Amino acid sequence: MRILMVSKACVVGQYQTKLEELARLPDIELTVVVPPFWRDERGIIPLERSHTSGYALLVEAMRFNGQFHFHYYPTLPRIIDRVRPAIVHIDEEPYNLATFLALRAARRGGAQTLFFTWQNLLRRYPLPFAWIESYVLRHADYALAGNAEAVAVLRAKGYRGSVSVIPQFGVDPNFFAPAAGGEPRQTFTIGYLGRLVEEKGIDLLLRAAAGLLGNWQVQLLGNGPAKEQLQSLARELGIASRVLFDVVRSSDQVPARYRQLDVLVLAARTRPNWKEQFGRVLIEAMACEIPVVASDCGEIPNVLGDAGLLFPEGAVAALRAQLETLQRDPARRRELGQRGRARVLAHFTQARIAGETWKVYEEMRRPVDR
Repeated sequence: MRILMVSKACVVGQYQTKLEELARLPDIELTVVVPPFWRDERGIIPLERSHTSGYALLVEAMRFNGQFHFHYYPTLPRIIDRVRPAIVHIDEEPYNLATFLALRAARRGGAQTLFFTWQNLLRRYPLPFAWIESYVLRHADYALAGNAEAVAVLRAKGYRGSVSVIPQFGVDPNFFAPAAGGEPRQTFTIGYLGRLVEEKGIDLLLRAAAGLLGNWQVQLLGNGPAKEQLQSLARELGIASRVLFDVVRSSDQVPARYRQLDVLVLAARTRPNWKEQFGRVLIEAMACEIPVVASDCGEIPNVLGDAGLLFPEGAVAALRAQLETLQRDPARRRELGQRGRARVLAHFTQARIAGETWKVYEEMRRPVDR
């Protein structure tokens, strides 16, 4: 079964481990189209050729790179004609131009199609995106949703096709793994990794940390438009010397940075146009046996289960109380860390995500084989 996947997300090396897992499954001949880089508010994310065994990785020029809604691959119709896939897996939201053009090219080439969505808010888009979304929802053969609320959104918008809830990516548990022993840290280290943007609630984390006693520090690992504002807030709170701003240069460095933490915090908060769709940093930290404290925003409670500590969105005092609990109780930190890794191994490995995706491919082709 020939599968052609189109995925700008797979410029990230660690995400490519899912592709290797897919390629190992029975009767799969996988080709993946990626751009040479992707640009977002953090800057340019270059293609990492880290995990490319077992499948063909095609690096193709992208028009309007960095424009989430407008980007597309002008060479894709020719690639579909050459590869002649049974299924074109479009790793994009249904309202994006890239999805619309890929779906039309796939249909002309006789391929079935599926798209991926994280969108867990019922939003109405202006033209031409409303037209694009309507066309995709009418003509796609299958949908993958990253969370349960996204299914409800699809149904509310009139999608009547098949859909499965499968996260876009899992983690490689051999790579995201706990540290091998070592001396306990003297400084209680609280971390956040990801985009520095308002909706991630990093300002709430700083306000909560400012009320802690004892020896502690905060590591903010990432970049984004809120960086200067957060640096200013740290100075206003009198904690600038305890807050480290840094970036992770490549995805291969990420597990080591998690292992420097005593706790990861994701204080996400709902905005009119956004709420947390999954929180990938949660499963990465959990796989490294780092305990997690997170808000109850969006999909977070479903990701954590009983393997982390929750607090109500926006509640600084409640976040601080959870941090105080872990600061004074190393045994509780160890227990939550072990519980988190067990949950990842059961639900969120790349092998499991690939296996669930393979089942979708098999389901899609069964009617054709009859």
